[in-house]
This record gives sequence, structure tokens and C-alpha cells, in this order.
Amino acid sequence: MKISLFGQFGSGNTGNDGSLESMILFLRKMRPDAELLCICSDPKDVQARYGIPAMSVGGPALSGTAARLLNKTFCNLPRRLALLCTALVQFSGIDLLIIPGTGILDDFQERAFGWPLVLFCWCLAARVRNTPIAFVSIGAGPINGRLSRWLLVSAARMATYRSYRDDTSLHFMKSVGVDTIKDYRYPDIAFSLPSPPSSPNESGQPPARQPCAGRGATGSDKPLTIGVGIMKYRGWQSDDPRADKIYADYIAKMSHFLTRLLADGHRICLFMGDVTDELARDDILTALAGAISTSDRARLEVHSVASLHDVMAIVGRVNVTIVSRYHNLVCSLKLARPSISLGYAQKNDDLMQAFGQQAYCRHIETFDTEELLVLVRQLIAKRIDVTEIIDLFNARVQLLLADQQDLLKRTLLPDQLPLMTAGPLEASEVPDRSEGKAAVL
Repeated sequence: MKISLFGQFGSGNTGNDGSLESMILFLRKMRPDAELLCICSDPKDVQARYGIPAMSVGGPALSGTAARLLNKTFCNLPRRLALLCTALVQFSGIDLLIIPGTGILDDFQERAFGWPLVLFCWCLAARVRNTPIAFVSIGAGPINGRLSRWLLVSAARMATYRSYRDDTSLHFMKSVGVDTIKDYRYPDIAFSLPSPPSSPNESGQPPARQPCAGRGATGSDKPLTIGVGIMKYRGWQSDDPRADKIYADYIAKMSHFLTRLLADGHRICLFMGDVTDELARDDILTALAGAISTSDRARLEVHSVASLHDVMAIVGRVNVTIVSRYHNLVCSLKLARPSISLGYAQKNDDLMQAFGQQAYCRHIETFDTEELLVLVRQLIAKRIDVTEIIDLFNARVQLLLADQQDLLKRTLLPDQLPLMTAGPLEASEVPDRSEGKAAVL
């Protein structure tokens, strides 16, 4: 069986790469005989990291000054047409196309002729070649651009199998006219990644049950270790005229917030989730340089990450987290860390609500520093109880992920591959469940 995996992989986003890794681990378990090919942003990175063949998601490079000028004049459309031809050739002999996780169906920082058109071309080629398409635990919406919406929704309509990682994604797709009656709702597949080796904390309990770092196991008056995930955030649209101000306000507020946490005696672990966040890290450190004492600086750790395993290793060392990137939040909840979400989209709020943590959601553009400090203190005081609540939901998540894996195995990865056509699965091929309710937590 030949399976292609498609997405923004190898681009430096740890959440995207973690989603790919989760699917590779599943396929190697369920179909160890399958030949895998990743269609991605950086084939060299993916091949080196995961040991599978990979090819570029973009069209072939255009040679010659005239060709490049034509391509630029028509907003990269000539290259995308060449991409479609490449995709049609590529899907000869491919049995299944899988889009594993990620927020593939939104237009965050994207224009129509970027990823929306790329996804459409590859799905169209798969459909023409009669290759089944599976969107597995993906995020959808918002899609603000009209053309981007048409391209992404059209790509999704070509799928044989669709599951969404939250209710907002499912409801969004329904609102834009997609027939979701046979679609599913399952947790983000990155939750299926193996957790780091656990080590007992000061109470002798594994980190999944109790906070494992800092000097106090209970109470809110003792300094702890706090993980803070930063993000280079400049608004939803790449061409937002307010981008500079949005970013400057975020850097100023986060710098002040960290100064106050350090003044309270806490140890801070600063980390990222994407290579682009390095700019935010540097700008925050510059702002802190003249605002904190030498002793405070000694309690500020700065970590680089290259994978979700790196993120989990950091999260495993802290008592609570404050994060913005979705998969940093996934890692925090997976390890049962009490968390505050400074989200930039509804997906963060949905994930927190699924774990009973909606009280600890704030928006990255509108949060108030003083109110956030109060919220941190409240979370620290309640963190033992919060940890136990998150643990209960984690058990449910793992059951639901196993359920989806069984469904995928039976319908898309059988030992004997049937002749399949793109389009919705027949009712006889799927469990009898009401719309999108397969995995309500």
C-alpha cells in the first residue's frame, strides 16, 4: 500500500511536525508494509527527521527571467498550474492521501495563492486519480478571504474521510455548506505522541499527578517554576495594517508580565513553538535586560525547541504554563499541567473547555497584565485540584484516539485494499453515530 502524507511539515513549526510524527507512528503500527511519501514544505528536513521519502509541496521552480516575471505578474499562478501537473503525475499508484492534523483549513497568515491553492491542487489531483483523501483530526476556520475559503472548502469536499479536532471546526465546515453528516469529532492526534519518561516530584508522585518542580507542593505563596510559551504574533492576516502595533503591544505586555513573575520569586522557563518565535524571544529578552536584577535574570531560563518532544521535556519540569501556540497547549494538557491559554483563535478556547479549563482562557491581543497575574495566582492556589481534573480528561482523550485509529484501520487501511472512490463513506462502512459526536469529551 502506498500512502502520501500532506502538510506544512519541516517548516519549523513543532505542532505541525508533531502531527506528522503521530500519523507516521500510527501507520507503522497498523500497516508496517505501507510505503510512505511525505509531500511537505521541507523534504530534506522531513526525510532526515523521520526517515521517510519526501517531496516538495510546491510546484517546480521556473527557470528563466521571462518565466519568473510571468509567474510574479500572475501572483504565482503559473507555478501552481505546473504544480497541478506534477501532482497528477505523482498520484499515479498512490492508494491514499492523508492530511494529518494541523489547522490546515484556516487562512492564518495566508493568502489565497499560498497554501489554500496548494492544498486545492493536490486534493484535485488525488480526486482525478481516484485516490481517497482523509483529513484526520484537523482544525478548520476561520477563513476570512473569499477565494481562500472557496479553495479550502472545495478541497475538503473532495475527501473520503473527515474528522475535526474540535466542535468549532465541525460547525464551521457545516456553516460553509459542507455536508458533515458522516464526519467525526476526535481529539488532536498529537495527544497520541509518547510522553517523556516521568520522574517523581518532591511528593514522590509522577508528574502527571502532581506538580514536579519548584519549592512548594501546595499553597500560592511559595515560588514555583512557570513555563511561558511565547509567540511572534502580528494579527490573523499577514497584511493586517495593525500588525506592528499588535506585535509591539504583545512584547510590551509579556515583558512586563515576566518582570512581575520574577519579582514574585518564581523561576521562568521561556520557550517557543515555531522558529519564527525566535524574534519575539529576542525582543522580550531585550526589553527585560534593563528591567530585571541580576538575581532575577538567574531565574530566567530560555529554551530552544525543535520538536514537541522538546516542548514536553520543558513542560515536564514546570508547575504551570502560560502558552499561546495550540500545540504548546496540547503538550501542557497532555502532561496534566495547569495552564493559562493566551490564545489567538477559538481553537485554544475549545481545547481548554474540553478539559474543563475554560476559566483560564484569555486572548493574546486583549489580555490585561494585572488581571493575568491575578489569574496565575489563582491557578497556582488550585493547581493540585486542576491537575486531577485534567488527568481525568486525558484518559478520555486516549480512548477516543484509539477509537479513531480503529475506524481508520477498518475503513481506509484494510489488509486487502478495496477499490475506493473519493467521496463520503457509505453508511455501512462507518459506525452508527450522530453527526460529529463520535468524540465529545
